[in-house]
Amino acid sequence: MSDMVRLIEPLIPALRRYARALLRNPSDADDLVQDCLERAIGRWPQRRADGDVRTWLYAILHNLAVSQMRQRARRGASLPVEDAPEAILAVAPNQHEGLLQRDLTAALDTLPEEQRGVLLLVSVEGLSYAEAAQVLAIPIGTVMSRLARARDRMIQLVDGERASAPAGRPLLRRVK
Repeated sequence: MSDMVRLIEPLIPALRRYARALLRNPSDADDLVQDCLERAIGRWPQRRADGDVRTWLYAILHNLAVSQMRQRARRGASLPVEDAPEAILAVAPNQHEGLLQRDLTAALDTLPEEQRGVLLLVSVEGLSYAEAAQVLAIPIGTVMSRLARARDRMIQLVDGERASAPAGRPLLRRVK
């Protein structure tokens, strides 16, 4: 035991310097040196008797540091709760978006196929009225009327009794 202490103790300052250079954080570096020394003491009988203790300790330290860095990269950045700004800890509830999406999907399913197709092509896929008319092989006026009826029906289905069909929206729409 005294042989081990005599060989390891003088190397501790150099191990701390190397750990600080690797991790750039004094407290993490001290923890790393502590882990290194624990591993070295626990595995002292397994080391090569003819090997250099200094290089063996540096190898242990380096391998532990690499393992810790990989582990931190997998986990992501961490911040103590006490140091975290309150805005990061507060998360807005997301139930409303899920319910709205469910309602929109259900309302979309109730639309007639010709209205649903026009609504999806123009509103979701971003096609112009002319492009939608070309895709569906119908006149542009038919696209516009189907789209208007589909939008009105969607408003009624999503808003329910609160919906006042076209009064809540402007009468004139931009033609794409």
